[in-house]
Amino acid sequence: MEKTNDMPIWVYLAFSSIEARRTALILIGASALFTLYCIPWVTLAEMPEWVGKVFRIDDWSWFAMMVPMTIWYWLALRWVDKNAGWKLPE
Repeated sequence: MEKTNDMPIWVYLAFSSIEARRTALILIGASALFTLYCIPWVTLAEMPEWVGKVFRIDDWSWFAMMVPMTIWYWLALRWVDKNAGWKLPE
């Protein structure tokens, strides 16, 4: 994505190496999935042993970091959509 004069730096930093809206949506989807993965499922209830091996996260620190990051990507996508910042297919 090319930075325009009216583009805020936080939008440019979110999508500086992303050229297409579809790729940005994939990034946001992957961030949302990883955010769900980062919930410390093992500490919430009695779970089978395999859950503890698959979901190795046992505190809320990763979740607390992923939520604002996912929101940042989503807000940047909204800004770019409203300001026609994506390249049109040729």
